[in-house]
Amino acid sequence: MRSKLTILGRIRVSLVVMTVILAGFSMKANAIDYVVDKGVSTVKWEAKKVTGQHNGTISFANGSLSATKAAITGGTLVIDMKSIVNVDLTDAGYNKKLIGHLSSDDFFGVDKFPEATLVVKKATLVSGDDFKISGDLTIKGVTNPIEFSAKVKQNGDKLNAEGVMTVNRAKYGVKYGSSSFFQGLGDKVIYDDFTLAFSIVAQTK
Repeated sequence: MRSKLTILGRIRVSLVVMTVILAGFSMKANAIDYVVDKGVSTVKWEAKKVTGQHNGTISFANGSLSATKAAITGGTLVIDMKSIVNVDLTDAGYNKKLIGHLSSDDFFGVDKFPEATLVVKKATLVSGDDFKISGDLTIKGVTNPIEFSAKVKQNGDKLNAEGVMTVNRAKYGVKYGSSSFFQGLGDKVIYDDFTLAFSIVAQTK
């Protein structure tokens, strides 16, 4: 009798596992693939220090998202790290100097690491069009999990997503001017957190 119950228990467990797997396959099968339109999609960055802040833009290299009618199910977004632009410094010399510094090994080392990548793992509905997005962000060859809020809308063959990511650069080994690595910086401190405000327009393949 006990062996029969054990067998029945194993069958039930197997059926549950199969149901979960099939549900996952069904969701992927029903997902639609959207390609990011680099020409109209934007990313705006902002970084702060004790004595002020700087902001600018950076461009998508490529990207795609998969989504059902209910939510984003996955995707990969690639940023062109060599496309970084500053918009707050009007002096051409200072502007060029800042971009050169941000591109150097002190910060993002764009010659060695020309791309940053976000792999979207999960989107959880909060309410309406608001979602909590979970994924893996890679900067300078270092990958960390990240979560952020986004508003996602699907309209026919188009998908729009917008939100703000807060990134802790210290987690990616970007040490320059960071109080997480150096003491006694005083008013030379550059804060670890910077933001990326994104607006994505994607269309079906």
